Amino acid sequence: MRAILLEGFGGVENLNLREVEEPKVGCDEVLVRVKAVALNHLDLWVRKGALKVKPKLPHILGSDVSGVVEEVGSCVKNFKRGDEVVINPNISCGFCKFCLEGRDNLCKGYDILGLRTKGGYAELLKVKEKNLMPKPKNLNFIEACAYPLTFLTAYNALVLKAKVRPNERVFFWGGSSGVGTALIQFAKLLGAKVFTSAGSEEKIKRCKELGAEEAFNHYEYDFKELFGSFDVVVDFVGSKTFEKSLKLLRKGGRLVFLGTTTGGEVSLNLRELFTREISLLGVYMGPSSSFVKINELVEEGKVKPIIDRVFDLEEAREAHLYLESSKHFGKVVLSVDSSHP
Repeated sequence: MRAILLEGFGGVENLNLREVEEPKVGCDEVLVRVKAVALNHLDLWVRKGALKVKPKLPHILGSDVSGVVEEVGSCVKNFKRGDEVVINPNISCGFCKFCLEGRDNLCKGYDILGLRTKGGYAELLKVKEKNLMPKPKNLNFIEACAYPLTFLTAYNALVLKAKVRPNERVFFWGGSSGVGTALIQFAKLLGAKVFTSAGSEEKIKRCKELGAEEAFNHYEYDFKELFGSFDVVVDFVGSKTFEKSLKLLRKGGRLVFLGTTTGGEVSLNLRELFTREISLLGVYMGPSSSFVKINELVEEGKVKPIIDRVFDLEEAREAHLYLESSKHFGKVVLSVDSSHP
């Protein structure tokens, strides 16, 4: 099969199209013919070797995958050849305390498809049966690959952790990103008043069209001076925005952080936290138990993946550079089989 191999850590020159051996399925495993795979910033960090956890090379990136079942193991009961599926990127043991409590994203052996486990930048992908969900009928394969990781994260942040209530004021940076477009939709679904930022007037316009009450250019304005304080702030930028995020919160507010794009080292005044009763809530992906509900919301059309641009598999280098340029609004996708839109 064809696959994009990560053959070294660093620049995009380490991503190369190769012919590799097809995976062999075990008893409880399924072989999926990949139709499309969406990019995430996780792919960039893994490629650069920027994370503490690094895969064994050569490696195959790609967390968000849609496709068709090609082959099933002898123990597989719920899927058959020809089924159209989307893949839950959570990899866990299934037997530890956290897994049994429905919090598999806290499993000691937790992994994300494409992080250490080989992912979807390939024509075929082997996964456990428990990682499959039927593809929402209202989405094509390009759309279906573009929501698992970001929607799991956004749902965990707003529904499970922040517990956003109707009419609360919610702010987050980068509303034009993949996770940003998910956060806008989930916050609106919860009845919140949504505020965000973006890097251009066109992106600001599209954030408002998606449901944001207001948006501003984070390169030009101080948001608190424009719109005041918030009940919930979601930060996935990291060290560059953390202090600003704290100042945006009202007394009793909740700061949800789920990424460190600009670094993870911050200064923290503990007195400010306890005197204002600020809650800090960490989010690492989301539990697989949420994926069922998310799929229902997607199939009902209450939330939807936003696609910016589609590249062919062999254009993986160009897709990485495009994602790094921050020109996108929504998700960047690799089409692995263009005969199945």
